Amino acid sequence: MSSITVTPCKGPGAEIGNVDISQPISDEDFAVIRQAFADHGLIFLRDQTITPEQHIEFAERWGDINVNRFFTPVDGYPQIAEVRKEPDQATNIGGGWHTDHSYDAEPAMGSILVARELPPKGGDTMFADMAAAYEALDDETKQLLDGLEAVHSSKHIFGGQSAYKEGSDVNERLHNADAADALDDVVHPVIITHPLSGKKILYVNAAFTIGMKGMSQEDSAALLMRLYMHAQQDQFVTRFEWKPGSIAFWDNRATWHYALNDYQGERRVMHRITLEGCALAA
Repeated sequence: MSSITVTPCKGPGAEIGNVDISQPISDEDFAVIRQAFADHGLIFLRDQTITPEQHIEFAERWGDINVNRFFTPVDGYPQIAEVRKEPDQATNIGGGWHTDHSYDAEPAMGSILVARELPPKGGDTMFADMAAAYEALDDETKQLLDGLEAVHSSKHIFGGQSAYKEGSDVNERLHNADAADALDDVVHPVIITHPLSGKKILYVNAAFTIGMKGMSQEDSAALLMRLYMHAQQDQFVTRFEWKPGSIAFWDNRATWHYALNDYQGERRVMHRITLEGCALAA
């Protein structure tokens, strides 16, 4: 019988206890962790001390690693993206509600983020539960969204003319803008059926969703803004306080996240591995 504990958060997510992922994990224990991830879409581990090699090994237990096109990799570890903010930099990466890789035809399954260097205070990450957000929609809105598709793009974030590129100190931490400019926009259902949990998920996000297919720009923008404001309500959100040894593993199909930028003048370094996903269906 597994000794691993799963403690649900007040909002989305669950904390996993009694496990050291620097050591081999039995199939029985891994099954408990995997089920918690499927149930909650977001898991946290505390007090972990792992090397980059162990980070990669843990990630590969879940599936194939997606080597990020746009983030600077950790030296010697192309599988690991570095998410860094230096004391003299004003803008952080991920400082707005979004989900990773929705601009891909097969969006990434999840991201495993490890704290490497933390500021004395600040730098928390917010997570929003998009299954709960969908469930809380009124019936009329659910009917309106049923069958709709949305267009997702990376160009305005990572491309050569993006906001990040124009006078932002983020651009030195990103690369390969040509890949973003060459990447075709993609279309996904606005309401997806989650491939693990079977739950209905509201699948749009403010960073990468650029419009509703078949709608006027004005109507599309109004509907999307209404959905964004709905989904970021406190009742759907968990705020995660990072500490040395903290790891967050979120499902990009089931959650949004938002890295708070409240630690000006301090350094924060995180290591992220992203896992390949699959095509999404309504």
